[in-house]
Amino acid sequence: MLIKKEEPKAEDLIKNPILIKNTYDTNNITEKMLKGLILENIDNFLKQLGVGFTYVGNEYPIKIGDRYYYIDILLYNIKDNKYVVLELKNTELKKEHFGQIKTYMNYIDKNLKTAEQNPTLGIILCKKDNRFIFEYVTNDNVIDREYALV
Repeated sequence: MLIKKEEPKAEDLIKNPILIKNTYDTNNITEKMLKGLILENIDNFLKQLGVGFTYVGNEYPIKIGDRYYYIDILLYNIKDNKYVVLELKNTELKKEHFGQIKTYMNYIDKNLKTAEQNPTLGIILCKKDNRFIFEYVTNDNVIDREYALV
């Protein structure tokens, strides 16, 4: 980016791994527990993501057809003028996670995003990265990051 004199986007500055303070006595936590740890210290979490991230809601309900689905955490990046869908996974990254997050991102783009806003960014926060899966199923608007409990 420096050679091309491009300005970095918010997703280029997100730490990896993201450190999450663990108040539980175990390293085997559920996704619900992980979400609770993040929400307990949301300010610190948003700072680790970088500049301009703000909290919109958790378990954000969306209705597709006659079924409701729930986005783990919905954020907004003021600097890049875009919604950010955050999906939490307490497992290694799997290809199924991309289908889920892309569905949520498409919903946000069609139902919440305005014409002046940029396309939604998806972040899959997982226990362990899988570069092989990411190589074949990714696109520019989905990134993955590992988390580490401290």
